[in-house]
Amino acid sequence: MGAKFLDKLEKKLEELSAYLKTIEHYRNVGSLMYWDMTTGMPENAAEGRAETMSFMQMQAHNLSVSKEIHDFIKFFEKNEEKLDFVQKRMVHELKKNYEKEKIFPEEFIKEFSLAASRGQLAWEKAKNEDNFEIFKPDLEKIVELTKKSIKYKGYKGNKYNALLDDYEPGLTVEKLDKVFDELRDGIVNILKKINNSGTEISNVFEGKEFPKENQKRFCIKILKTMGFDFKSGRMDETEHPYTLDMSNKDVRITNHYYLNDFTSAMFSAIHEGGHGIYEQNIPDYLEGTGLNVAASMAIHESQSRFYENIIGRNKSFCGYLYEEAKKEFPNQFEFINEEEFYNTINKVQPSLIRTEADELTYSIHVIIRYEIEKLLINDKIQVADLPRVWNEKYKEYLGIEPTSDKVGVLQDMHWSDGSFGYFPSYALGNLYGAQMLNEMVKDIPNIYDEIATGDLSSVYEWLKENVHEYANLYDPSDLIKRITGEELQAKYFIEYLDKKYKEIYNY
Repeated sequence: MGAKFLDKLEKKLEELSAYLKTIEHYRNVGSLMYWDMTTGMPENAAEGRAETMSFMQMQAHNLSVSKEIHDFIKFFEKNEEKLDFVQKRMVHELKKNYEKEKIFPEEFIKEFSLAASRGQLAWEKAKNEDNFEIFKPDLEKIVELTKKSIKYKGYKGNKYNALLDDYEPGLTVEKLDKVFDELRDGIVNILKKINNSGTEISNVFEGKEFPKENQKRFCIKILKTMGFDFKSGRMDETEHPYTLDMSNKDVRITNHYYLNDFTSAMFSAIHEGGHGIYEQNIPDYLEGTGLNVAASMAIHESQSRFYENIIGRNKSFCGYLYEEAKKEFPNQFEFINEEEFYNTINKVQPSLIRTEADELTYSIHVIIRYEIEKLLINDKIQVADLPRVWNEKYKEYLGIEPTSDKVGVLQDMHWSDGSFGYFPSYALGNLYGAQMLNEMVKDIPNIYDEIATGDLSSVYEWLKENVHEYANLYDPSDLIKRITGEELQAKYFIEYLDKKYKEIYNY
């Protein structure tokens, strides 16, 4: 291979990197505008902001499906044998994303992004006023466009497969139904044991009030303990907590505070902190490759759910949380001991709100949403049916029924921006996390002794080395096999839950 050609190859790689960074710039500006929209934008700016965000998305889309991208793909495909592993993966992902984006007409992208921006604002208003009818017209438009997008994409088997693939490459309804059936049956079995145990756990925080400023300070302390870098991130307040990044040096997480329940904000902070640490740990050298993103949304959720539950609700770490919470809320903790604190945050009680659900029943909330989305996308139900179907499924699966739209069908923001197919990622994240835990305890036998002192450095480093630093260098199915030597399985999560709740409820 001549030096002249190597120079040409290197120059082409530099050109592609610069081009991909340009696309990133547009997307980052769009993300920053979204963050501003949810954290402090004046109400009257809503319509103009929706149009501007749509414009930014269009610019990124047009660059992603341009002749330049097509030419880059052709050049590198011809010279694939001369590329290293990262460069080959970059071209693979570039082509995949090009083919995904290319199928959509420009006018459709513009229409969808505008509908999504408006939908977010309509959802927030509807939730605040506890009225699904306010959101219904915008949601109908988003669902209509989502179904239209499936026609452009094409699909095999169930229509919903086209949406699943956006968040978890290669996953199908056929595969997911089997995993979720095993997961649901395992959870129901444990729930029966708990109900038959006769053990009652009370909520020791009932009737207490926790000032917002104290909650914020406490959450920041926990985030720092986790390793979230506030020089490369920040935390703000929104109606629905989320994580958003402009780069690994600018990661924004948000939180929501309830005066009567500090654990809600605590676990939201830990959850979003898990997302944020993942983003902050994506290596610098992947900038300008298109690979500086997570392997999938389920892998992303595995990190947030791992920190929130496997660490945050672990008995060893709870000792540390208890001591720190006592310092911040001395009056509220005056008559609460460590065991009561641990039992309260692990109390199993079917609830209406997904984000407030206990660790055991949480996945049932996800399965309900998954089933509803399948019905909606396959034209079995209409948008107008959603409140009724939602309530019926909650009564059937959890034995409780929402008393209003706000605690029912309007509780999540995901449908407002067209994120159909996302919800399964949460439950899959639980499965990935438990499977990772199984390997982590082999590598770090004294892990629970360490976290009991508030030292999460080994957890941080293990996840960084085994998950974060690989970013999107591997598909999720290959990544989990690389980490654990096995394909994704539900059994590790079910075994983890059974062991934990057997100790708490003495069944």
